[in-house]
Amino acid sequence: MPKFEIKTRDLMHYVEITLNNESVRAESGVGRYWRGNITMTNPMPSIGGMLKSAITGNKIMRPVYTGTGTLMLAPRFHEFIEIDLKHGSFVLEKGAYWASDMGVEVGAFVNNISSGLLSGEGFIQTEVTGTGVVIACSPGPVEIVDLHNERLVLDGAYAVARSSSLGYSVQKSSRSIFGTVASGEGFVQVVEGTGKVYLSSVPNHSIALQEVIVSSLMGVLVAKQQ
Repeated sequence: MPKFEIKTRDLMHYVEITLNNESVRAESGVGRYWRGNITMTNPMPSIGGMLKSAITGNKIMRPVYTGTGTLMLAPRFHEFIEIDLKHGSFVLEKGAYWASDMGVEVGAFVNNISSGLLSGEGFIQTEVTGTGVVIACSPGPVEIVDLHNERLVLDGAYAVARSSSLGYSVQKSSRSIFGTVASGEGFVQVVEGTGKVYLSSVPNHSIALQEVIVSSLMGVLVAKQQ
């Protein structure tokens, strides 16, 4: 199987993949360079695959790299995590998919409409199914939470990945509308059942600094318009 290595250089994180007469799939546009006897193809997806991509907002074409050599994927301030699927299935946060083994099918998971709209994730998310390695992009370090017929409440989109077997809904943070408004929390995401959640509730320092800069610039622009 392809060898995935997550590396860091100058505060940037990137993924390096070693192929030995093998193939790997990556998100469109993330290939930075490849060395050795490697060819890139863009397999045309089925009509169903095109529809799923259009609905989920994901790229229609995901290139496949085949051969022997080394492939480097684009660096990000974000962190990368490795999910080892063994005949399993996970739902990924919007934009989290980065690369995977060919034994992994990349499809769509349908949330109920109300949960999708209220969460901001959309009612269809990316689902990865099968056996092999999946590389996902995360805003910070990840904590793996094992739920055993339990309930996890999230005040934000902090679940980078969750087992498809887990229930997912968006609910008011308190039982009454008045309580929801008074608490200032609004709606929360609820994950429940038995399975794993890859949780990233604390962004790394680079992402946190980036958010501060963007917030400051937005404040300046708003002040100038007033």
